[in-house]
Amino acid sequence: MLHGFGGSGAAWDAVIAAMPDTIRTIAVDLPGHGESLDAEGRGGAGRMAKAILAGCDQAGIGEFHLAGHSMGGAVAALIAMRVGTRVKSLTLVAPGGMAKEINAGLLARYAKAATVDEIRACLEEMSAPGFLPSPQAIDRFVADRARSGALAALDETYQAMFPDGPGNGQGVLPGDALAALAMPVRVIWGDTDTVLTCPQPGHLPANFELEVLAGRGHMLPEEAPDVLARALAAAVAHDG
Repeated sequence: MLHGFGGSGAAWDAVIAAMPDTIRTIAVDLPGHGESLDAEGRGGAGRMAKAILAGCDQAGIGEFHLAGHSMGGAVAALIAMRVGTRVKSLTLVAPGGMAKEINAGLLARYAKAATVDEIRACLEEMSAPGFLPSPQAIDRFVADRARSGALAALDETYQAMFPDGPGNGQGVLPGDALAALAMPVRVIWGDTDTVLTCPQPGHLPANFELEVLAGRGHMLPEEAPDVLARALAAAVAHDG
């Protein structure tokens, strides 16, 4: 499970808690985030994908199901492109890299947010109207960003998201490679997403199964953990 920009593996805690105990789950801190602040692979999604794959290889993980949220969705898609059928299923949650459109201004504020009030304001704007992030989640963000070098690492990642500058949108993954993915690909998106606009039918590759969650925003691992848990458990069960 791969989290989004500015978060950590803990973003998946509620999803993991709702999944069957029989499913082994691994939620990582992406390079430049959380406890992987100085890990190899800091920067763009491609570098992160290589680092995650190297970690899987080192841990002796052969085949696996893969889920990614936001920037973690772009990383997950890149991993799937690299290793093909080693990825048994791919679940992309409001993934980055599907189109150039992105709320770069909101993410710029989020990358610099360090206080409780700053982080809360960004998370509330990213979430569906009326959804409030828990005090525990906000405290976790504050603690992560208080680490020496954390904000510099976020800025490095932010810059890598925009190869042509924030005013020209995010980097986009190659559509032909996405369309060639052989594993089941499920995309879950909230229809009130303020970071990455929910795509219209036909705007994703034909092999992608899109599920749109009414009244949900961008922070789906926190907003809809039960929905994501059911989707991931179903992907594993289908493989079995």
